[in-house]
Amino acid sequence: MHPLRRAARMLPLLAAPLLVAAAPAAIAAWPERPVVMVVPQPPGGAADAFARPFAQALAQRLGQPVVIENRAGANGNIAAAYVAKQPADGYTIFFGSVSTLAVNPHLYKSPGFDPLKDFQPITLTNQTPNVLVVNAAAPYRTVADVVAAAKAAPGSLNYGSAGNGNTMHLTGVLFQQKTGTTLTHVPYKGGPAALTDVLGGQIPMMFHNLNAVLAYEKSGKVRILSVADNKRAPLLPNVPTMKEAGAPGVVQVPWSGMLVRAGTPQPIVERLSKEMVEILKSPAFRAPQEAQGTEVLSSTPAEFADRIKSDYTSMGALIKAANVKID
Repeated sequence: MHPLRRAARMLPLLAAPLLVAAAPAAIAAWPERPVVMVVPQPPGGAADAFARPFAQALAQRLGQPVVIENRAGANGNIAAAYVAKQPADGYTIFFGSVSTLAVNPHLYKSPGFDPLKDFQPITLTNQTPNVLVVNAAAPYRTVADVVAAAKAAPGSLNYGSAGNGNTMHLTGVLFQQKTGTTLTHVPYKGGPAALTDVLGGQIPMMFHNLNAVLAYEKSGKVRILSVADNKRAPLLPNVPTMKEAGAPGVVQVPWSGMLVRAGTPQPIVERLSKEMVEILKSPAFRAPQEAQGTEVLSSTPAEFADRIKSDYTSMGALIKAANVKID
């Protein structure tokens, strides 16, 4: 064989050990450029309000900028599908939620991603219970009042939500199942629009995130009758849980968390997990969030994966039983 041809054949064999050595070195040096955090809501939303200070804290710990990229639309499907197609290198983080990861796959025929296969969970970050909120002028002062009115005239009592299939709607579905009532769902294009009509008296009530209605409760514009959680909210110690109010089983605590593309190298997953959990346990980060009614969480990747699987199953069963359809 010609010497030059023999040398050409040997090059891949000689280069292979160098490539193998280079891969761990590249992972050890991660991140070497800015990291993008994809938020599935517009700027200024509740997710954005959590993600931005979190990204700033993460940037300090990683030594690289963490850039927020808002990709709103399709109840989070657009953002999730985008991240599911990115390289598995840790440079794209997804701020996912129960709606996107556990609800949407049961509502959309082709959401563009598989929540159980396309993502590597890192950590749960926060959760906020839904609450039953009524207009201040409404005659309902307890959950029992709402149940009595609904049973006296089935279907006559309206409740709003951010749209068909969201967790606000599903809390109402669960409430009807557990209390034996029939309510009329009024879907809006977003939670703020529904809340505006509750404040204006166009609809009497809705099930909404605590942190979205807390300020209105403090100003006396609405009444919060109950918390859809197994425990009372620290900022509302006098407001009963649904179980305490006579509606056991009505528990709906929407959560969010950080994920990356499935297949991301384990050392990067471990680095992100370590840094994120440290932020989430920091009093400096927690205090402003908790003051708004947000419960700050943290978890291992495995614990977060289990939460996704569990809620994926339970939400699917609820949606199927109630025959919930998207708009």
